[in-house]
Amino acid sequence: MDNLSYLSGENAEYIDSQYQAYKQDPGSVEFGWQKFFEGFDFGRTASGSSVTEETPEHFLKEVNVLNLINGYRTRGHLFTKTNPVRERRKHLPTLDLENFGLSKADLDTVFNSGVEIGIGAAKLSDIVAFLEQTYCRSIGAEYKFVRTPEVLSWIENKMERARNTASFSIEEKRRILKKLNEAVSFENFLGTKFLGQKRFSLEGAEALIPALDSVIEKGSELGIEEFVIGMAHRGRLNVLANIMQKTYKDIFAEFEGKGYSAASPFGGDVKYHLGYSTDVTTNDGKSVHLSLCPNPSHLETVNGVVEGMTRSKIDFKYGGDNSRIAPILLHGDASVAGQGIVYEVIQMAGLDGYKTGGTIHLVINNQIGFTTNYKDGRTSTYCTDIAKVTLSPVFHVNGDDVEALVYAINLAMEYRQRYRNDVFIDILCYRRFGHNESDEPKFTQPLLYKAIEKHSNPRDIYIKQLISEGKLEASLAKEMEKEFRGILQERLNEAKELTSTYQDVKFGGAWADMRIATAKDFDASPDTAVKKSTLLEIAKKISTLPSDKRFFKKIEKLFEERSKMANTTHVFDWAMGEQLAYGTLLEEGKRVRLSGQDVERGTFSHRHAVLTLEDSEEEYIPLANISSKQAPFDIYNSHLSEYGVLGFEYGYAMANPNALTIWEAQFGDFFNGAQIVVDQYIASAETKWQRENGLVMLLPHGYEGQGPEHSSARIERFMELCADYNMQVTNCTTPANFFHVLRRQFKRDFRKPLVVFTPKSLLRHPLCVSKLEEFTEGKFHEVINDVNVKASDVTRVVFCSGKIYYELLEKQQTDKIKNVAIVRLEQLYPLPLEQMESVYKGYKNAKEAIWVQEEPENMGAWPYLLRKLRRTIFSEIELISRKESSSTASGFAKQHADQQAYILAKAFEVPVTEKEKSIAKKSVDKVFKVD
Repeated sequence: MDNLSYLSGENAEYIDSQYQAYKQDPGSVEFGWQKFFEGFDFGRTASGSSVTEETPEHFLKEVNVLNLINGYRTRGHLFTKTNPVRERRKHLPTLDLENFGLSKADLDTVFNSGVEIGIGAAKLSDIVAFLEQTYCRSIGAEYKFVRTPEVLSWIENKMERARNTASFSIEEKRRILKKLNEAVSFENFLGTKFLGQKRFSLEGAEALIPALDSVIEKGSELGIEEFVIGMAHRGRLNVLANIMQKTYKDIFAEFEGKGYSAASPFGGDVKYHLGYSTDVTTNDGKSVHLSLCPNPSHLETVNGVVEGMTRSKIDFKYGGDNSRIAPILLHGDASVAGQGIVYEVIQMAGLDGYKTGGTIHLVINNQIGFTTNYKDGRTSTYCTDIAKVTLSPVFHVNGDDVEALVYAINLAMEYRQRYRNDVFIDILCYRRFGHNESDEPKFTQPLLYKAIEKHSNPRDIYIKQLISEGKLEASLAKEMEKEFRGILQERLNEAKELTSTYQDVKFGGAWADMRIATAKDFDASPDTAVKKSTLLEIAKKISTLPSDKRFFKKIEKLFEERSKMANTTHVFDWAMGEQLAYGTLLEEGKRVRLSGQDVERGTFSHRHAVLTLEDSEEEYIPLANISSKQAPFDIYNSHLSEYGVLGFEYGYAMANPNALTIWEAQFGDFFNGAQIVVDQYIASAETKWQRENGLVMLLPHGYEGQGPEHSSARIERFMELCADYNMQVTNCTTPANFFHVLRRQFKRDFRKPLVVFTPKSLLRHPLCVSKLEEFTEGKFHEVINDVNVKASDVTRVVFCSGKIYYELLEKQQTDKIKNVAIVRLEQLYPLPLEQMESVYKGYKNAKEAIWVQEEPENMGAWPYLLRKLRRTIFSEIELISRKESSSTASGFAKQHADQQAYILAKAFEVPVTEKEKSIAKKSVDKVFKVD
């Protein structure tokens, strides 16, 4: 029988039409009908009573009950008791029986649909009670958008088997209470002992502490050996003390101002931005390493950094096994909904170059921003709706129900370990005070804060629950609080006795062999040369294509040219110089990682580090095929993100100093989309947090008449951030110097970020090449003198940096100018002043020094140089540049050419000819001709 024709009347016709639609496409009918017809088909073939024995009316109600079950699973989260201080918003339609074709008259009827939730045939009243307890109490679950049936089934089975209700032993309950007591008492103690000092209290969300404690325990059971944690300032001191085990004495000493020392070369940071790392021992004796990443007040900035640190450790420490380490990100409700960086980082979750095996996201949902009501802070229903981007389940939990939160985070940990995907826990709580402890929240939220004033803290609520359950005596709870406060007072007394807590920086772990740099380290670069035989062998290997694979003709031609460089001419262009740097480091056992938009080919079609075969999507990577002993070469085209990816690569380099970690901007000015990472981490992390980093940034820069976008990589912005030897800024003009500056990153026992302004037009400039001996002899040159003039003839010394050198050189040589020397400043910071002075003094007859740049007067290196040179022999140095401008460059190619011709003529004090203008214009027209 292929239909339900044995039924009679309108019901039979309707059911039969639904059945025919189900056979064509099961997804075209409601969930209840799907489940019913599954059972009907099974009943036709299975032994035992047949589904056909049922009545039409009961058929319909069985389907309605199944739809009711699906309604709770799908929308139950909208009707939970998860908000501790506010009435929930009303959502329609509700889960009332009438909305599913049922009524109170059906409550005592037994429905087989109870099988769907694992309780067998049951009264409707029992089914509803089961669903209410599972989906509408202290935990609301959003997961039905997940598209993998196995995952859906696993989540439902886990929740429904336990009815989303915690079942902890007395020992586990007491541990939860202990951590909750620590969280509450710590905040109360700080509030009374350090009145008026900012601490960004966790009060209202103290259940976070037992939740984090539990996830560490649960993670350890499931194979986790390390957690990397990122969070903003809210509750950070509590996490540092009661999870990271930073001593109370040290924290109190910071409140007392004992961390400062006049001997310290560092500026430090406020205590609620600091990071920490430690090893903790779990209940079953396992050791788990915890790292809390330092973070500025730029909310969510740390997300990419944490993911990068985690991936770095997966690659280096855990052999690619992401089941042994997990990232935990703590968000605020306003920031997780409002900050674009959250989306950028979440989109990394499944990408080969960035995935970390799933992140535990915890949202401390105060239901308020700085002063902004949540209704004004987002359009989405939940602050966590971004989780749906990666089909990540979300558990909304009442922050007053600590057992529910611990249960939920343990479930999240199981899910992460099983499916290697992100999972979100939205902790609905409140903020006891304003944005900081001296802020008055009633200015903007009077009704909310009247409710909060009367509301008990999570510890007192839990104690009351335990006493009512007979699991705790009231006297024990009071004794626990008294004992802990006594410990805190002892640590405070000890802190007050300290004169200073400052200690010299000592690196550990992967950084154990590193040290803090001194000024003397930058007087000259170390030797970075490579043996001739080694260099040529690597050059040949990376320029030879396998004969059994078919490549595009243009690629074959390109590699023929590279092969000539390796085998015949021994003169290398920029692309080969770069890849020789990588190749030699790989052979020396140093891992190389390069990521960014279109880095595999290169924005300007110069790199071609990853080759796609002509007749398939198979890829061949020459740098990964040098030898069996080489280190891994990782190169990834990133998604269209700067902020998230730069943060990730910074984190990757932060976790390990023994990899060359590089981020390349598609165009140099794209870095400004990640300015926060530059300002808050790259430029200042060492001064604030004593954390070194060897990240390399490649920023294409040069004025070629292509308009305001993308001429300038904003040299001036980096120069204004330079101080205290915090980073290196270079603008190389030769492939060999680029080769050496990359290799230099590993030839010193300290690490500094390296910013390289890389070329565009010079990638194919016939003069921008280097001979073999420039790679096999010597080192990076901070300053390159002019070898084309006789020192005694020189009356003017022109200093410049970057691509404009070649235009100056062409004019010098074309016009046979003998009295002007062109000196290249290859390193802008640390400024090689002694080398500059030495070169200039070599020109005994020089009467003037000139700085020539393409950038407008208020941009480029000039503002920095003017400040640094004013008390040196260059105090009267003059400038030749474009006039100051609010835009980086002209949008008119002809105007650009006129400006460029003027700069060149002015540099040599000759009038600009029409021919020069024409030549400049032609060079603009052909500069971006792509092969």
